[in-house]
Amino acid sequence: MEPPADLVAALRAAGCVFAEEEAQVVCATTADPGERAAMVRRRAAGVPLEHVVGWAEFAGLRIGVEPGVFVPRRRSEFLAEQAVSLLPAGSGAVVLDLCCGTGAIGAALAAHGDRVEAHACDLDPAAVACAARNLAAAGGRVYRGDLFGALPPALRGRFHVIAANVPYVPTGDIALLPAEAREHEARLALDGGGDGLDVLRRVAAEAAAWLAPGGSVLSETSPEQAPAALAALRGAGLAARRAADEDRGALVVIGTRRP
Repeated sequence: MEPPADLVAALRAAGCVFAEEEAQVVCATTADPGERAAMVRRRAAGVPLEHVVGWAEFAGLRIGVEPGVFVPRRRSEFLAEQAVSLLPAGSGAVVLDLCCGTGAIGAALAAHGDRVEAHACDLDPAAVACAARNLAAAGGRVYRGDLFGALPPALRGRFHVIAANVPYVPTGDIALLPAEAREHEARLALDGGGDGLDVLRRVAAEAAAWLAPGGSVLSETSPEQAPAALAALRGAGLAARRAADEDRGALVVIGTRRP
């Protein structure tokens, strides 16, 4: 069904490249003309569409997105797909969405396989609250804290998959990001330190202690950062490899604990 022409025109006039698609998302969110108009005004003012409508589509799921929380990127669906491919056969997989933001990757993992035990954590209280809502239906547990320090010690050595979509933008490049990210998402969800790998190195250093034998940790990174990211995983005693999807511009490094 075609969205109303006036909504499309308003979004196009505001510079939205995918005006028709965004108008369809607005119409899928509410049928009230006044609410639709208000959403279009907020979007035209530069607020990310996902923050305007309160949700994002990710891996076939509708993920709730709260103001200020990192919006799940469509390219990160590749990370989720790689993580799903590493889930053990049968039931009982234990997974962790580290630096979870909305919990989108954790929700995608929980939606596959039988009886996936999903955990997630983040330092941002707004993200923790958002992820808790998105993982509630799957019985997921969400913790607030700094990386693995947020987790109960009883989880050490139990994770089959750790999806660590850590911040990896170099500090000096934050100013180059689109205004939607700079002004509407928490800086701690973006800033990866001097070369963008500060958080990933911390994850790599501790991952083996939290992985089950044969378990894997996955993290999104850039082509320029990939060699150093792989070196960090190998330096922590993990078998490391990379996977890429050129169509989505996605690159993932994977470190596996040897059985």
